[in-house]
Amino acid sequence: MRFDLSRAAMKLVCDIFKIKPNEEVAITYDTLSHFPVVEAVASEVVRVSAKPLLLSVPAPRGVGKAADPDLPLKSLSAALQSADVWIEFNKQWLLYSSAFEAAVKNRNLRYMCLVGMDEGMFLRTLDIDLEKLAGFMKALAEILGTAKQVRITNPSGTDVKFRNHPQRPVVCDYGDASKPGIHMLPGQMSWTPIEESINGKIVFDGSIVPPVGVLKEPVTLIVEEGRIVEIVGGNQARQFESWLKSFKHEGMFKLAHISLGLNPGARLSGNVLEDERVWGCSEWGIGYISEDLIPDKVYTDQAPSHCDGVCLNSTIVVDERAIFVDGNLVDEELRKLLED
Repeated sequence: MRFDLSRAAMKLVCDIFKIKPNEEVAITYDTLSHFPVVEAVASEVVRVSAKPLLLSVPAPRGVGKAADPDLPLKSLSAALQSADVWIEFNKQWLLYSSAFEAAVKNRNLRYMCLVGMDEGMFLRTLDIDLEKLAGFMKALAEILGTAKQVRITNPSGTDVKFRNHPQRPVVCDYGDASKPGIHMLPGQMSWTPIEESINGKIVFDGSIVPPVGVLKEPVTLIVEEGRIVEIVGGNQARQFESWLKSFKHEGMFKLAHISLGLNPGARLSGNVLEDERVWGCSEWGIGYISEDLIPDKVYTDQAPSHCDGVCLNSTIVVDERAIFVDGNLVDEELRKLLED
């Protein structure tokens, strides 16, 4: 066993989920997952007198609903619906799949998306000062929660503006999954702006997952009223555009959310879960929109899949207040919260 993973596993089980004795904990993974991480977490679940259930599936060919044809949906959905906690380590993620949608109907479920987690990433992103990170992120969430307009730029050419919706939450993942709901790896906050207000140019220079991974050259999106109307770049841009078109669904060209990367241990690795948490990046989700981000509306024809693209070294200006400049935190009020 990788005993060096035990401290991070303990943080996840005890500090983040606060798992109690006799709780039933479903841990999902596939044939591309990193089993030492699964084993370390399952062992920690046993140590706190809870009951792990390990569910493994052959890695599907797609992610989200695109994974549905390869999944044992009836059995998987039934098991996940009954769990108290679901920790997802799948490489080809179940997030936004039909099994996921069935599971989250259980309003008591605590779910966390840790897709594709390997040993190095597990240590980098979880063995951090969660208390200090929480204080900082809560303060930033308050600023974003009352903001009217946001502008994001970066050295590669990103320049996009949008307006925030007053009824939509800023989902702040700082390391507390003790309450029911959908939770993500600590170090990111996400929200869905007024879709029609998103206009400008988004230049991905970190990664796009799926289908590309780490980028060798920038991929530029021209966005009008929340929809991608043009994709500019080289071979990877063409690969990305072909992937979006392959679904033959208009929703795959619509922006789903904006996120900010705030995990001090994250680095660009090609795993989107880590990439979108690189300190000072901005990240756009495209396609399927999680219902917890848009409580004011119901989509009857959701996009069949989802992808995320990363803009490194972002400048974030909130109602004329600069928060980050070229990926560096410049707001003095927020900087003080991270000082020793």
